[in-house]
Amino acid sequence: MTLTLKQTNGPKGSEILAMGAARGENTVANDDLVAAIDSSDEWIRQRTGIVTRKRAGKDVLAVDLATAAAQEAIAKSGIDPSKIDLVIVATISNVQQTPSIATVLADRVGATPAAAIDANAACAGYCYAIGQADSLIRAGQATYALVVGAEKLSDLVDPTDRTISFLLGDGAGAAVLGPTDNPGISASVWGSDGGRAGAVGMNATLTEFRDGVAEWPTLRQDGPSVFRWAVWEMAKVAREALETAGVTAEDLTAFVPHQANMRIIDEFAKQLGLPDHVLIARDIAETGNTSAASVPLAMHRLLEEHPEASGGLALQIGFGAGLAYAAQVVRLP
Repeated sequence: MTLTLKQTNGPKGSEILAMGAARGENTVANDDLVAAIDSSDEWIRQRTGIVTRKRAGKDVLAVDLATAAAQEAIAKSGIDPSKIDLVIVATISNVQQTPSIATVLADRVGATPAAAIDANAACAGYCYAIGQADSLIRAGQATYALVVGAEKLSDLVDPTDRTISFLLGDGAGAAVLGPTDNPGISASVWGSDGGRAGAVGMNATLTEFRDGVAEWPTLRQDGPSVFRWAVWEMAKVAREALETAGVTAEDLTAFVPHQANMRIIDEFAKQLGLPDHVLIARDIAETGNTSAASVPLAMHRLLEEHPEASGGLALQIGFGAGLAYAAQVVRLP
């Protein structure tokens, strides 16, 4: 006799109830970095659109930034943290392989014994985590979820590297998700291309560092290759995400792409044919590229600057090292 295992059933959908943000406390201007890479403020602005980036102090960890962002999101949501039964942190900058940031964060915000995991999908991590949390709520495996993108990328920077070091900042963005019968998060369009893994990533392994055959591993990228991939391939993913959600660009209130490069963001908008009324998140100019934290940080800033956008639809997309990508349409809290 084969026994049928019991399954859980959840609500029709989930939605973002509130968001929180934390940025590194130090504002680092282009002029503070150009000597090490033999460059100029003008070169950085023209190539990336970055004017400043936020970086945290030496003693601040990614989990500290995650905690501050999560506490704001929870407070705004009005949800008792003890009711949060799922915590997902998207990050590539946890200073320990284990324990995960998520388990420590759950304890810090009062969500114990929530299920807690870290997700490593680099710049796509937050959108991956949103997709996972939405699926688990709809499956009845969670009721309220805390999703955080948190990065301390300044620990992974070689100041003399011209490929990526001047792009990177530190911060965390958080969202609290809850159940709803009117779905506020569409099905995710996500995937990967490991054949291009060498385009963005670490330049050495921890074992090579341990054995003295490499310096402390830092991030590197093939900028032109990543730019072409992001502009052409990710525009296709963004259009597919709209189709999957059953909406068009005209239906959007906002577009919140990964804050990789201002030129990529502008080209995205052109490729998608976004109408003039669609707000486009450009947090990169002041915050820099914060990898998994960039989408929630950009959305948080957009909502602060445009509170009238609340309740509208936003297309969000993350893409980066792996190469990994994920996109979905969400209702703005």
